[in-house]
Amino acid sequence: MSAPTREPGLSSVLLLCWRDTGHPQGGGSEAYLQRIGAQLAASGIAVTLRTARYPGAPRREVIDGVRIDRAGGPYSVYVWALLAMALNELGARFGLGPLRRVRPDVVVDTQNGLPFLARLVYGRRVVVLVHHCHREQWPVAGPVLGRIGWYVESMLSPRLNRRNQYVTVSLPSARDLVALGVDNERIAVVRNGLDEAPAQSLSGPRSAAPRVVVLSRLVPHKQIEDALEAVAALRRRNPGIPGLHLDILGDGWWRQRLVDRARRLGLSDAVTFHGHVDDLTKHHVLQAAWVHVLPSRKEGWGLAVVEAAQHGVPTIGYRSSGGLSDSIVDGVTGILVDSVAELVDRVEQLLTDATLRDQLGAKAQTRTGEFSWAQSADAMRSVLEAVHGGDVVSGLVSGSVNGTVGARNGAAIRRSPRRRRPPPASPATPHARALSLRAGQTRRRQCRRRSDTE
Repeated sequence: MSAPTREPGLSSVLLLCWRDTGHPQGGGSEAYLQRIGAQLAASGIAVTLRTARYPGAPRREVIDGVRIDRAGGPYSVYVWALLAMALNELGARFGLGPLRRVRPDVVVDTQNGLPFLARLVYGRRVVVLVHHCHREQWPVAGPVLGRIGWYVESMLSPRLNRRNQYVTVSLPSARDLVALGVDNERIAVVRNGLDEAPAQSLSGPRSAAPRVVVLSRLVPHKQIEDALEAVAALRRRNPGIPGLHLDILGDGWWRQRLVDRARRLGLSDAVTFHGHVDDLTKHHVLQAAWVHVLPSRKEGWGLAVVEAAQHGVPTIGYRSSGGLSDSIVDGVTGILVDSVAELVDRVEQLLTDATLRDQLGAKAQTRTGEFSWAQSADAMRSVLEAVHGGDVVSGLVSGSVNGTVGARNGAAIRRSPRRRRPPPASPATPHARALSLRAGQTRRRQCRRRSDTE
């Protein structure tokens, strides 16, 4: 089937997200929005990101062409953003105040558990971006807030946004949205792109001693404890794996818990907590690694998978995480497991079987050629322009070079115009109107006779 051409006219986009890439707890979700926003800005679209403040962050700044406005904290950001949107829309609609000339064509409401409720202000111009559902993560927020959060995510938001376009980053995440009641015909999948690894990091040597790496934020649902347990278990086995070391790249509020756990497991000399590092350092550590482990409870996609794959390093992760079933081709570019015990066994297998490790790593590295932020941004732009034109998109969307909405891996892309019931046609002549009137009177008399006989 031929792909429909885009609707022209997209000139401004408002992005909503509770964090940005500079936030101490920023991760893959924030990188996704910033990278795509930068690509859209480079193409001439005015892009604004509304997000929360954090210590040391300026109120306003421009990064890679994206204008960033910060206000509020982890939860008040939602209140401040909603107020700003309401004032923005009132100013634009009625020509009042300093915002009277500012009215985004499309708004991207990033739902990291909680939506910004942009639908209340902008209606169908809102695209809801969901990386993954948070059912498994809400308990960390406490019994009361956790229940409220899950109610908002699983009940309120799907109902409020039932007529809006959704975007997610993987097919498993799309299935989770359908399970929450989101119409499958309104879910588009735009996968993550990839920042190219620095060239000098790709030529570095692999470590002579076996090294396992974890690239992740240090928060409970990432389950870094499972990687610590795996290394501890392998050190206890006879025969063990001499010189085994674990590198943990990333930081977060759970870090001290993990440091304490490593000490209790007797791993203080076998684990390095690198914290936040610059891009070059990160890629040098990945280049030296033998195996990458991503033991998350839930992932929308798993950007770390393809970052490690650039260095020919295969990833082992949990099948139940959702998104890793998309970013890892099981048995081809990495391995999916179902338990901690299987995680330990598979890590041991890859560390001791150089042939299998190299085969998986080579195929993972080859697959990274499928991903780029330019392609992801082009796909996202296709969705945003469809929404701007009054349409919806569903399926796995890829970017293209000829300005059309594309389909990847044979998946169909459907752009469905919102159907509006046409007004009844008015008879063209007085004679036709008289005939229509008499026909209506006859139908009414027939209906009355039928009701009298019932």
